[in-house]
Amino acid sequence: MRLTRQTNYAMRILMYCAANTDRLSRIPEIAAAYSVSELFLFKILQPLVEHGLVETVRGRNGGVRLGRAAESISLFDVVRVTEESFAMAECFENDAAECPLVDSCALNSALREALNAFFAVLERYTIADLVAARPNVRSLLGIDMLVERRAPAA
Repeated sequence: MRLTRQTNYAMRILMYCAANTDRLSRIPEIAAAYSVSELFLFKILQPLVEHGLVETVRGRNGGVRLGRAAESISLFDVVRVTEESFAMAECFENDAAECPLVDSCALNSALREALNAFFAVLERYTIADLVAARPNVRSLLGIDMLVERRAPAA
């Protein structure tokens, strides 16, 4: 199974926001940190906002922030919002091809078990876990440099 690019960057947006808790995150800054287009991130943002994973603040000083604590956003929450299908084989789909084994297929059973194990692992990890795994994540994403540039001169 391969996750989409949308899911990958949805997790990255959430990680950026989790690492940047002292202020709102701006899409241009996130796009620059990950070297992707702002338009691409805006498209990904919509389902995250709709499902309460991210909040947007409009206005001149607006931006985005996590919709709830990073500790309460599992990787499975993100995957469930961003992935369209979890059909690992044709027989997982509603309009499956005719197969004489469809109701008692060992392959279908094994794949379903594997998919459930995959979901269980994603459920165990949170956005907070990903950020905590790299203590220097703020520096790697350039957040510390942005904060230093905005600090008033003494």
